[in-house]
Amino acid sequence: QFQLVASGGGLVRPGGSLRLSCSYPASNLEYYAVGWFRQAPGKEREGVSCISITTSGTTPVYSDSVKDRFTVSRDNAKHMVYLHMNGLKPEDTATYSCAVPKGNSFWECPLGNSASDFRGWGEGTLVTVSS
Repeated sequence: QFQLVASGGGLVRPGGSLRLSCSYPASNLEYYAVGWFRQAPGKEREGVSCISITTSGTTPVYSDSVKDRFTVSRDNAKHMVYLHMNGLKPEDTATYSCAVPKGNSFWECPLGNSASDFRGWGEGTLVTVSS
């Protein structure tokens, strides 16, 4: 069993930027899609973004709440996936974590990007957006 570890969180003012990192331990995971999720206190875990592997490269998907503000990228040579967050808002405050799809089509982002379709949950990183 493996776990993906998120890092890079911190305190940032509204309108600011952060880059989160997700490290995965095994080289074969470079063929897996990777999803980013967040969970605010008292709320359910929410899918934020996912980056899949396709024959032409990678394809990112974003939730409506972060579209045009967040960008996901990956560096398989470093076993890393990044979440670039710009224009941060107080409602982005949450613990962010990353995971890979459970299903046989592990290179694709599951439709709906639901946390129940992912595995490999490791330690998340807290992002606090506040003035």
